[in-house]
Amino acid sequence: MATTDVRVKQKELFGHPVGLYILFFTEMWERFSYYGMRAILVLYLVSATTEGNAGLGWTQAEALALYGWYTMLVYVASIPGGILADKVFGQKRAVLIGGIVLVAGHGILAVEEMWAFYTGLGLIIAGVGFLKPNISTMVGGLYKEGDIRRDKGFTIFYIGINLGAFLSSLIVGYVGENIGWHYGFGLAGIAMALGLIVYLVGQKHLVNVGNLLSKVERDEGASLGNLFADLFKSPVQLAITGILLVASIAGFFFIGIGYGLLFIFLTLVISMMMMVYKDLTTKVMKDRYVVMLLSFILVIVFWGAFEQAGGLMNIYALDNTDRSLPFSLPLIGNEVPASWFQSLNALFIIVFGLVVANYWAKRKLKSKEASSIFKMATGVIIMGLGFIFMVFAALQFESNGSSAMYWLVLAYLFHTIGELCSSPVALSFITKLAPVRYASLMMGVYFAATGLGNKVAGIIGEFASEAGDIAIFSGITIFTVIFAAIVLIMLKPLKRLTHGVEDNERELPEQEEYDLANTKS
Repeated sequence: MATTDVRVKQKELFGHPVGLYILFFTEMWERFSYYGMRAILVLYLVSATTEGNAGLGWTQAEALALYGWYTMLVYVASIPGGILADKVFGQKRAVLIGGIVLVAGHGILAVEEMWAFYTGLGLIIAGVGFLKPNISTMVGGLYKEGDIRRDKGFTIFYIGINLGAFLSSLIVGYVGENIGWHYGFGLAGIAMALGLIVYLVGQKHLVNVGNLLSKVERDEGASLGNLFADLFKSPVQLAITGILLVASIAGFFFIGIGYGLLFIFLTLVISMMMMVYKDLTTKVMKDRYVVMLLSFILVIVFWGAFEQAGGLMNIYALDNTDRSLPFSLPLIGNEVPASWFQSLNALFIIVFGLVVANYWAKRKLKSKEASSIFKMATGVIIMGLGFIFMVFAALQFESNGSSAMYWLVLAYLFHTIGELCSSPVALSFITKLAPVRYASLMMGVYFAATGLGNKVAGIIGEFASEAGDIAIFSGITIFTVIFAAIVLIMLKPLKRLTHGVEDNERELPEQEEYDLANTKS
């Protein structure tokens, strides 16, 4: 067999491949649909059944429990989504399948029946699992190794995510709270349909990324079946798996079926990750893999705190915040809808996204500390400090019976700066560290870690009714700052383990050409 390299120069716009902007707008509308639904989900669950715009009348703990499970599963589904993209569909087709399933899921949520509610949530979970990890991997594939534009490209992509989130929180939030919850859910489906159209129209700019590997390349790549088969030939890994499995089964009896299944799933993920490590052939690959695993822990901690936004902080805005205005605005009158506070994070990302990215890029070019680990840990600290303002808000509520809106604004500002330092950087970092044949799978594990963080956020929110807002918010601040500080103390040895994966990043005057296809002769 001989191979022929076919090279095509990528079109660029504003210094980046045009394909980046196709993925930008696709993800923007997908995130419009997701965050629009997220902005009103908990509010719909806790709204009384007797109101004009009736909700389900659930308790705060019940609503946050479902919110935690749902947001976790949305991201955990990225693991099978990544596997199927690697082995069956290719990333590009997996994104298409995910978009179609998401349109169906959001559309079904518009039906005012409980079967439709749970069916819609299930389809959204499946759709995001196909779309989310693979579209992010495609962004990374637009850039050659060592191109310093990669981090900026991910930040531009991240701004697309948040442009959709900003618009959806205002539009879907208003429609859901003031016209009808299910009208809001249906509007989210229309937005996803627009994203799907953009993706289909822009295929000519994505020819060189996201394609299914050839059969030979897939056969040469790692097989999960073989990984788990090899588990039985690996005494240490098998023993660890057995211990975790026994503990998971115990979870069925002492915690509940849901958590038992979760622990079994995590046991399988841990087993898979151990076998991937064993499958790696060089010390450099193994060391980078260890650093990647630590980055996953940072991701869990970050989102476990940050995702209070859609749960506990969303309910706090509804119940404990004085949202009245001294003047009247069209449509909303003199009271700000609670869901609108969800738009602050997205708005701040749009405003500060490129500012933060350029700050880190210039710092890197000046040979100052700007490694991904440093940026991620710094982001966790900044985000954690944002909860200090929620402590002040809770103290003011205890004193006056309500708290001012500016506490939420300041909290979301700090959360956003922390997110800009951490989240898009983590996306880019995974594409640098992940072994090539496990690229989509590792991106799936990244989003699964994000999902686990979301579940942690839901658990923390559930305890708020017992522990109190002050204890929860101050506890989050203390834990996140201490944890990230420990990571910073370990920075030098961790950077050594990356073996200079970020040392040669530079500004490339022109994006290099790409191999588009290998053809048999």
